[in-house]
Amino acid sequence: MGEISVFFDRQSHSQQREYVDMLRVVGSLSNLFSESTTPYLYYRAAENIFCRAFRANNLSRGDISFDAYKGNIGIGLKTFMHGNGRKYEKVAEFNRDIDRFRGEDPREIIRVISYLRNERLLATLRAHNTTEMIYHIVTRKEGIFEIHEEEMHLIDFDTLQFDRGKTTDKNIFFRDRHAEYKFYIAKSTLYKKFITEDPLASFEVEILDDPFDFLLKEQASSHYMVHEQEEQFESIVLPLYSAKSGRVEERSGLNQWYARGRVRHVDEVYIPIPKWIHRQFEGFFPYNRHTDEKGSFNLILPNNDVLLASICQSGGKGFMSNPNKDLGNWILRTVLQIPPHHLVTNDDLDRIGIDSVIVTKIQEDLFRINFATTGTYEEFEEEFKS
Repeated sequence: MGEISVFFDRQSHSQQREYVDMLRVVGSLSNLFSESTTPYLYYRAAENIFCRAFRANNLSRGDISFDAYKGNIGIGLKTFMHGNGRKYEKVAEFNRDIDRFRGEDPREIIRVISYLRNERLLATLRAHNTTEMIYHIVTRKEGIFEIHEEEMHLIDFDTLQFDRGKTTDKNIFFRDRHAEYKFYIAKSTLYKKFITEDPLASFEVEILDDPFDFLLKEQASSHYMVHEQEEQFESIVLPLYSAKSGRVEERSGLNQWYARGRVRHVDEVYIPIPKWIHRQFEGFFPYNRHTDEKGSFNLILPNNDVLLASICQSGGKGFMSNPNKDLGNWILRTVLQIPPHHLVTNDDLDRIGIDSVIVTKIQEDLFRINFATTGTYEEFEEEFKS
């Protein structure tokens, strides 16, 4: 019995052909990287090819639970060596959550990890207004690429089973009714077993003897230029907490509704903009740091809703929506699911594995926002702050 396609077979034949053709071309260049007879496919290239061919939204930069989405389907993209068709591959990391399960017995660890995994998936579904989740997989054999798909499931607590026989001091093995998992303790990393026995599609990849000769030809650019959809646009990363204190402040940012001075709507929030951003990326936002003149812009949410937003606070230290409750309602109630009148804490962000947002400038007055995994702002600051 073959695999059931949740996504691939729903796409047009022309898009399927474009996808296969681009995979073939990139795979043909494998001798740039190795001399193996198994074609090579870098995972970022696979993500970009998928999003370009199927006109999907690329989420890979945020490193959240989905790599892409199209319509109501969230998609995790995987590429790996086929092997025997039964391979454990990484699906999530929990380095920042280690204090939640350090020193616990294996059964408690798998309960905590399963809870955190599910919370991340549910938050990503809510943020993008998606209702289905799948894995789309390209496996690599000698001279061949195969395409596989399977549903992405929440871990089912009712059928969760600890596998004592396989578990070692390095890996905890467990399963539910949908899949088998292992948790690599030293790296706080969750792996899922992928079974790839009946491909949706299989096609040969001819590896070029001299890929450099191909790349130097003018026509190569029309085949090989596989870019991330928003690569041409400038992006920055902002924290959902105070960059100065490292905490979600009690009376500002996501808790601006609790600030002193006047009665505020319970959904009033702003997203902090550290001062160095305006200096290092001057002109990115409609804000003049010399005159403190603030402008407005349109903000596209991950679910493709569009809000009117503007720079706020003295020194342009944040941006909020207009009306100011719209952004807060989406972040606090839809994504974080914080009850009204409850303060947001770092624990709330840690629970779903995000603490930052990526803001991409599409036009002077049009921006896109998406969530980013915990630690993304710290990495951005380390790279760009001078």
